[in-house]
Amino acid sequence: MTVSCLGYLGLSVSAPAAWRSFACDALGMMPGSSEGRLRIDSKDWRIALHEGSEDDLAYVGFEVASAEALVALEQRLAAAGRPVKRGDAELLQERGVTDLVVTEDPAGLPVELFCGLLDRGDVPFCSPAGTSGFVTGEQGLGHFVLFAADIEAMRPFYTELLGMRLSDRISMGPVTLEFYHCNARHHTMAMVPAPLPKRLHHIMVEVASIDDVGFGLDRCQEAGVPITTSLGKHTNDQMVSFYVKTPSGFDVEYGCGGIAVDDETFVKLCLLYTSDAADDMQCVDLGGRRII
Repeated sequence: MTVSCLGYLGLSVSAPAAWRSFACDALGMMPGSSEGRLRIDSKDWRIALHEGSEDDLAYVGFEVASAEALVALEQRLAAAGRPVKRGDAELLQERGVTDLVVTEDPAGLPVELFCGLLDRGDVPFCSPAGTSGFVTGEQGLGHFVLFAADIEAMRPFYTELLGMRLSDRISMGPVTLEFYHCNARHHTMAMVPAPLPKRLHHIMVEVASIDDVGFGLDRCQEAGVPITTSLGKHTNDQMVSFYVKTPSGFDVEYGCGGIAVDDETFVKLCLLYTSDAADDMQCVDLGGRRII
C-alpha cells in the first residue's frame, strides 16, 4: 500500500492576514469555508494557516485510496516502530475527513494519513484573481520540498513505509536533492540534505496554463512581492515556473506544464551540475548511461 497524493498542508504563520492576501490576491487561491483555510479546487481546503511564530510547515496530510489502505499503512508503520494514533472525532471534524491516522517522520514532522477529504461541489472553485484553475485531482495539492539534516534516516520512512518512489536526483557539488512521486506528478515531495533551521524550502502549486503563470507573475510584481527566482523551465520535471517569497520567508513555486511519470516507462535521471555553467551539466540515468 502507498499514499496516493499530497492532500493538504498545515502552516504555522506569524502573519495570517498577510498570508491570506498573498494567497488569494497574488496567487489566485480561494478562501475556504472557515477562517485560515485556502482552496485551489473543489476540496474544502488544501492549505491551513495556523497563527504561530514558526513560519514553517506544521504538518502534512497524505491521502490514501481507501479505509482498507489506511489500515494497511497504519499496521506497516506500527510494525516498523513508528508512532501511530487514530484521529479522534474532533480532529476528523477539524480536518474534514472520514478517517485519519497521525504519525511523524524521523525529523519529528507530524504526518497525517487520511481518506475522504470533504468535497465542496456545491460551491465551485472561483479564483478571486481570475486564475483559470489549478492542476490537482489524482495528483493532489502539488509538491513540497523539505530540508533534511539526516536524509539517510528520512528516506526509508517516505519510501519503504509510505510507498514513495524515486523520480530522480540532482547533485549540485556536495549536495544531492532527491525527488519522489506517489502518482503521475513528477514529484510530490523532495528532500534537500541540509540542516537548516526550518523544515520547508518551498511549496509548489500547478496552474492550468502558461497564461495563468504569466498573470500570476504580473500580480506578484505589481504587489511588490519578492520574486526569488524568475521565470524558467526545470530540467527534470519540465515545469515552467517562478518562485515567490511568502510572508513566512519560504517560497511558493507557481508553474504549469509539469510532465507526468509512469513507473513502467519513466527513465529516472541523475542530474549532475559540476558548476554553475549550463555547458558543464551532465545527464545520466541511475545505471550510469549517458543521456543526450
